[in-house]
Amino acid sequence: MAANVNMDGGHRNLPWRWVLWSIPLLLLLLPLVAMRFTNEVNWTASDFVFAALLFGSVGIAIELVFRKSGSLAYRLGGTIAVIAAFLTIWVNAAVGMIGPEDNPYNLLFGGVLLIALTGATLARFRPFGMAAAMLAAGVAQGAISAFGFVADTRGAMLSLAFMGLWLLSAALLRSSAQER
Repeated sequence: MAANVNMDGGHRNLPWRWVLWSIPLLLLLLPLVAMRFTNEVNWTASDFVFAALLFGSVGIAIELVFRKSGSLAYRLGGTIAVIAAFLTIWVNAAVGMIGPEDNPYNLLFGGVLLIALTGATLARFRPFGMAAAMLAAGVAQGAISAFGFVADTRGAMLSLAFMGLWLLSAALLRSSAQER
């Protein structure tokens, strides 16, 4: 019998896991249904594969966050960081954060993701180190946003909202570190 981890770190099957894994499936169905009714949505097989891999990665990452700690602050902080990373990839792949998706400036946001992932890995996913990594990612996001105002004011404002996600994640992870 396979063990499932619940919100409290115990081993039993709970609805949150069904919800977590149902969301990506529903999101993948949206463009499939939309393609039947409009020509404005035109996904290829590779679009669906990319989305499925990205959604699956998010689900696995959130599962790992929940398995790592029973702290609500850690779980929220880690989940927000995963969502910030997901949205950064999704927005840049779909339309671009600063200007169009093919604007080379958008490649800089890969550095933000690298800072967050490298920092979290070096910290062994412990809350204090992860808080520092998410803070660094937020600062990098803010710096890129500031320089992006010249090229695309709306995109830079959107990017600043993403900075807020990284900083919120850092604050929650720091709170988790202080709980210990």
